Parts: sequence; C-alpha cells; structure tokens
Amino acid sequence: MSSDRIDAESKVSGNQANIPARIRRELDIDDGDQLRWQVEDDGSVRVWVIQQRSGTFAEFDGYDGDEATDVTTGYDA
Repeated sequence: MSSDRIDAESKVSGNQANIPARIRRELDIDDGDQLRWQVEDDGSVRVWVIQQRSGTFAEFDGYDGDEATDVTTGYDA
C-alpha cells in the first residue's frame, strides 16, 4: 500500500472520529469490533481491526455435507 494514497477522510468530533463507510466495508468492520492503535516511530499510525466473535456458534463453521446424517439414528427418540 502506497503511503501517499488517501483512501478517505473524516473529522474528529469531541474525542471521536468516524470511520468512513468505504473503509468499514473494505475491512469488514462491524458494531462491537475493536480497533487497536499503534503510533510508529515516524509518526504514522497503524490500526488493527479486532473482530468481535461471541455467542455459542461464533466459531462453528457448519456441517460440510460429506456424509448423510439422520438425527433419529443413534439418539433416543
């Protein structure tokens, strides 16, 4: 990524700054996600997006369908 490229701009209001919609979409930033900030020695700022993953099935990828299943076999009906 080129350092002279400007992707978007936003204004600071109080202690808050908006993340432009284009940047949010490109980085898949959603409500509840966290941003981790680091100021580099040259004065530039690096930001990491820490995506919120919560809930019972947050890490569940689902069944990939390699074999047929029948819930009634092997379980008490």
